Amino acid sequence: MRILLLSDIHGNIPALMAIDRFFADNPFDAICNCGDSTVYAPFPNETLQWLQSRKAYSILGNTDHKVITLLQGKNFKKPHDEEKRAMYRSTVKALTDASKEYLLSLADSQILEFEGLTIGLFHGSPDHPRELLFAQTPDSRFQELSQLTNCRIVVTGHSHSPYHKHIDATHFINPGSAGRMFDGNPAASCATLTISGDDIRIAHHRIPYPVEEVVTALQQLQLPAIYSAMFRQGRKLN
Repeated sequence: MRILLLSDIHGNIPALMAIDRFFADNPFDAICNCGDSTVYAPFPNETLQWLQSRKAYSILGNTDHKVITLLQGKNFKKPHDEEKRAMYRSTVKALTDASKEYLLSLADSQILEFEGLTIGLFHGSPDHPRELLFAQTPDSRFQELSQLTNCRIVVTGHSHSPYHKHIDATHFINPGSAGRMFDGNPAASCATLTISGDDIRIAHHRIPYPVEEVVTALQQLQLPAIYSAMFRQGRKLN
């Protein structure tokens, strides 16, 4: 069984379509997405429609939660930065009724079973949805997390940092950010999970996409110029 692992798409449909094309000749049995599907790139509806059309298993991330907060007529304290807040308002303004309904239907985590193996989808970690886990995070922390879940495979996002760690019989995987990497390489990041009996194989991929399509859309909407620079550079600048 082959599974595509995604996270932190951030409304970037050109990146998502590049991933789609890259694997077009070798389709997946399932797609798992660990949240932050919206905000920053200006294609929230197209992104959510893609996930729905592929019957992806999806959860919410922190940016999605802030969008929902605004949809409910409330406000949030963070981020304070007006440039960031503008991106949230733009996303909420763009969302169709169908996209709103889909976003509101998602949960914070999801437990799945494939080939007799239990897979947990979490945005940050099994302990907290905003925990930042990196390849450099001490193994002792992953050992602690392995005690909090019965999942054989734990897939996370949030840190935009790809990794795979096999700790205490638990596979911890972050596919990186499909839509907004911060390591100086703007290429989309994702991972593939192949399960064959007890054999579990993980591969990470970096896939170039037409960044200027995102930049053009940002400029047409007169959104803060710093985001054009961020997508071009593949870096977090604010």
